[in-house]
Amino acid sequence: MSRPIMSHPLSLAFLTTFDVGPLEAVRIAAETGYSMVGLRFLPSGGEAAYPIMTDTSLQRDVAAALTDTGIQLADIEIARLGPDVDIDAFRPFCELGQKLGARHVLVAGDDPDQQRLIRSFAKFCALAADYGLTADLEFMPWTAVKNLRSAQAIVEGAGQANGGVLIDALHFDRSDSSLEDIRALPSSRINYAQICDGPVPFVTSDAALIHTARAERLLPGDGGIDLVGMLNALPKDLPISIEIPQHGRSKTISAKQRASEALKRTMKLLGLMN
Repeated sequence: MSRPIMSHPLSLAFLTTFDVGPLEAVRIAAETGYSMVGLRFLPSGGEAAYPIMTDTSLQRDVAAALTDTGIQLADIEIARLGPDVDIDAFRPFCELGQKLGARHVLVAGDDPDQQRLIRSFAKFCALAADYGLTADLEFMPWTAVKNLRSAQAIVEGAGQANGGVLIDALHFDRSDSSLEDIRALPSSRINYAQICDGPVPFVTSDAALIHTARAERLLPGDGGIDLVGMLNALPKDLPISIEIPQHGRSKTISAKQRASEALKRTMKLLGLMN
């Protein structure tokens, strides 16, 4: 018997509709059938600052759109924890997340000193908890947290109840991680996961991995990642964030069309699961 599709709340990730603002992203999520949306408040690297952090009018408009549409703000991005990170500087970021009803914070680990990163992550978790947020550490092969086991060690080392490991299908496939690693992760440490597909085989350089991750992911079924195996190893009611940036296709296909297609492909995939 296949797994009921609606057992997984489905969220429109920021990168899928990277080319629209947060207000439009909320509207697209509602119009295309998502129940949740993810928004980026802080730059991942190289981008300009996002207006939502300082534009109170935009904040009010987004809050109103979330209320009017019934869309839940699932996750906010992105807290990068480097060697010299100032955890308290994230307070306005978390405060805005709470104000808009967010549940989770996407966290990246950029500190090669694991013990220091554990301490920083613990401090960030404590800050996020003040605002009712989980802190979800995403492992990425080009960062200091390269695989699932490393992320789990940091999260468990931090020892904070709201700390989690974020499993992204692309990074899971590209890293030294396994289905057994997912099954060994306590369900209390998994708050949501990200889905997409990607080409297999793939170029292993950091530059190529980053380009694919940020700009050219594939729709479920168009690549070679074992998505069914991965999702079957995850908790059955886990929220799924659909993260499929396609910069090339964005030149001819609207953000709304891409979001709709990504949702339909993901629902088809979920229908294949046990």
